[in-house]
Amino acid sequence: MNHPLRCRCGTLKGYVSHPEKVSRGVCYCRDCQAFAHFLGTTGDILDEMGGTDVVATLPKYVTFTQGVDALACMSLTETGMLRWYASCCNTPIGNTPRDFKVSHVGLIHTCLEDPPRTLESSFGPVRMRVNTKHAKGKPKLMPISTTASVLRFMSSLIRARLDGSYKSTPFFDPDRGTPFVPPKVLTSSERERVMNAI
Repeated sequence: MNHPLRCRCGTLKGYVSHPEKVSRGVCYCRDCQAFAHFLGTTGDILDEMGGTDVVATLPKYVTFTQGVDALACMSLTETGMLRWYASCCNTPIGNTPRDFKVSHVGLIHTCLEDPPRTLESSFGPVRMRVNTKHAKGKPKLMPISTTASVLRFMSSLIRARLDGSYKSTPFFDPDRGTPFVPPKVLTSSERERVMNAI
């Protein structure tokens, strides 16, 4: 069953297929925290320890059905991850590598909330906690399930590269390998501002 995807104001809509094939985790890295500060909605995105609940899946499983003109993209640096959001209401959508051949998108929980369904009922429980050294506290480590989830997801990335399905993505032009939306790269002063806000 597909799981709905939407921004807060409902301009951007879509869905995630094959929710049983995702890997769900929480990332505490400074860059994810900085992204939340860039959007100005930290209270909606970050948990009490500064973590972001992320559903890792393949871009081919993400479909936008409405409002794709609202899709925007930013990056903290010239070489950093591409961080996608809805410009209409600053809802974070997900993170992708700059190289679209690495077929991965980490969807952020805020665009997946769909009461009365919970993230756990669609995507299962959190099985990974990563970059915990940047957490504002001491989250419970999950070394065994984290390793198993990473290995399982890596195998799906390899398959997507070998069978060419990485070209099926709503974020990149598959012929050019460039993002559909030119990323806004933060200036040094903008980056310093969001980093200092952490």
